[in-house]
Amino acid sequence: MTLSPRFRRTSRRAARRPSLPQPADFVTVDLDVDGWLLNSETGRPVRADRLKRHLADRLTPPKWATDILVYVHGWQTGPAAAVRNAQRLLTLMEQQRTARTALYPRLREGFAPWTVVVRWPSSSSLTKGGYERIRARAHAMSTGEQGYAPHILGHLLGYLHAERGDPAQGTLRTRGGQYLHLIGHSFGGRFLCEAVTWAAEAEAERGGTLGWTTRAHPSLPFAVDSLTVFQMAAPRTAFDTAFHRLRPGPEGHRSPVGGPLVFTHSRHDRATGFWHLLGEKVSGIGHSGMRLSATPPGGVPLHDVWSTRLLRADTPYPHRSLDHVFVNIDASWRYRSSRLNPVGAHSDYYHPESAHLLLSLAEHSRPDVV
Repeated sequence: MTLSPRFRRTSRRAARRPSLPQPADFVTVDLDVDGWLLNSETGRPVRADRLKRHLADRLTPPKWATDILVYVHGWQTGPAAAVRNAQRLLTLMEQQRTARTALYPRLREGFAPWTVVVRWPSSSSLTKGGYERIRARAHAMSTGEQGYAPHILGHLLGYLHAERGDPAQGTLRTRGGQYLHLIGHSFGGRFLCEAVTWAAEAEAERGGTLGWTTRAHPSLPFAVDSLTVFQMAAPRTAFDTAFHRLRPGPEGHRSPVGGPLVFTHSRHDRATGFWHLLGEKVSGIGHSGMRLSATPPGGVPLHDVWSTRLLRADTPYPHRSLDHVFVNIDASWRYRSSRLNPVGAHSDYYHPESAHLLLSLAEHSRPDVV
């Protein structure tokens, strides 16, 4: 990634090296088994009346940032591994952008992402039973009276939105606004979808703002510029039920996510394929992609679902291939893993092609180069 001004005064030799992610480019947010916010220093729950102050102490976007990335990890990931995985993904993005600058002309003026890593207790045995236990935990963290994850992450997204400014108003050139991209893996995608729904509804009730200014409904202008989930651990029909508020609906309802909702899938993902099928009687999005019913609630016709392949790292994504409400990305040719891996390709998304996808979404979020 492009280093912030504080890192630019380097030696001539160091300046030639690719700009790799630095510790100051990341901040962590920790949740407990109920989805409640923990103090990352003490490990204790943050009091409800101090949530806003705690977020303000940890999450003020730096002035050098052009983009804010919120990354929520998936199954079988410890706290240290969550940060390493985010660093690994950001490193791939910087290496891809440095090697193929012509693919991203709108990012030439600067791409300096600041990343919020959301950590939650997702570790278990690498078995079908372990997967089911964490699936049940993720569900419990997100629903019911004791499931606080959407509430906490919704507060987090609302705070970032308020603090980042609006790049659509031309403030980005002076670093007064940043683009906001949400990235999840596996069950982390569930948390993001639930959090966006909660944040948008809470802001609408308060008369506040949460979607893209170019596409979102006026009552929900919450500026999420893209939402990408690698190998999502949710039924492929989830946007007919649990996440139906993130799709266009009756009476002019628009999704609170202004940019595309992008989901990779691979037929080699055993966790969201065979295991998920046994547990939920339907394959997961990470195996088969998402789909919508032909007649969603309210009788509104089927909305925009686009399917394409994960492109090679040297092949540009046309704007039209990503400019849809939902985008299914078939990554079966790249996300393969090993036949000996019990979860198959479920976590096999650390590739230049994944970085290329994320950079292309950031590229197309920006206005045309003048």
